[in-house]
Amino acid sequence: MRKLLIQAMLAVAAVSALAACTPGTGSGSGSGSAGPSASTSSSATAGSSPSATTPPDAETTVPAPAPSAPAPGSAGPGAGNAELSITVKPSETEPAVSYTLVCRDGVPAAESKHPTAAAACAALKNNAALLSPAPRGKDVACTQQYGGPQQANVTGIVDVTPVDTSFSRRDGCEISAWDAAKDILGAGGAV
Repeated sequence: MRKLLIQAMLAVAAVSALAACTPGTGSGSGSGSAGPSASTSSSATAGSSPSATTPPDAETTVPAPAPSAPAPGSAGPGAGNAELSITVKPSETEPAVSYTLVCRDGVPAAESKHPTAAAACAALKNNAALLSPAPRGKDVACTQQYGGPQQANVTGIVDVTPVDTSFSRRDGCEISAWDAAKDILGAGGAV
């Protein structure tokens, strides 16, 4: 009798392992073959069930989630440290104007070559995420207004967060972002 019971338990364990390795049958809903019932499997081994969750190495047809975008910096006060290269193109016919902005604790450093460095450093200290806006969602509507031909690129680091962003005035959302960053964009960014 004991030998028969051991053989039955081994058979249940073998079927459980086979069901877990067979695509589409790991959830306990077989394809017509009689598998162990929940009551049989619970008496076979304590704590394991063939209808438990899919093993971590099992193949599935469900795609992995897309990686999330890096989180923008916090929209609040920062340390006020920055090393930025700012290029503003006022129009298609005018030459681009370039600035260097270096801030330490919200105060411009001597190597800054920015027309309004104090205002730019203060703006970055007050809002560390000013140059790292969150990506615009698909459900965000922007007014279709033209704010001008101005374009700007800002690259560098703000409070150890890399920055590589562009500004323009093509629609209401971009005009709003431009206006928020106007102190950083300098005199060439003024409208």
